[in-house]
Amino acid sequence: MKKKEIFFICKWNRFRSKVAEDYFNKINKNKNVEAESAGIFAGFLPLDQYQVDIAKEFGIELGGKTKGLDQTKLDRAYKIILVTDEIPKEVFSPRYTSKLVLWKISDVKFVGDKDGARKIIQEIMHKVDELNKILS
Repeated sequence: MKKKEIFFICKWNRFRSKVAEDYFNKINKNKNVEAESAGIFAGFLPLDQYQVDIAKEFGIELGGKTKGLDQTKLDRAYKIILVTDEIPKEVFSPRYTSKLVLWKISDVKFVGDKDGARKIIQEIMHKVDELNKILS
């Protein structure tokens, strides 16, 4: 059986989408589904170390380089989840409309916003928990 792929997308693939990807892949019990993350814009900025450190508090690893989005990923996706409030669904071709889910999660307000980062991680974890229940 071919695996279903979920793509978590945010603006830069530096924080929100990476949190969702790592947490989903850790808790997912349905081995026919796997997650990957990408950014609309990728590769421009390194990961913020304070976000990496805070994610570790939750058992989430934010390693690796940022990844960009391409049509191949969108075409093979089972679900495309926008883990952002900065990218409207209208950016995507209408052919992806049935796959798109918008979570509207804001980014941290300023560099070093540790409490904001913790709240964002908790919000993403809650949404991923709900998604995981549906897919189990």
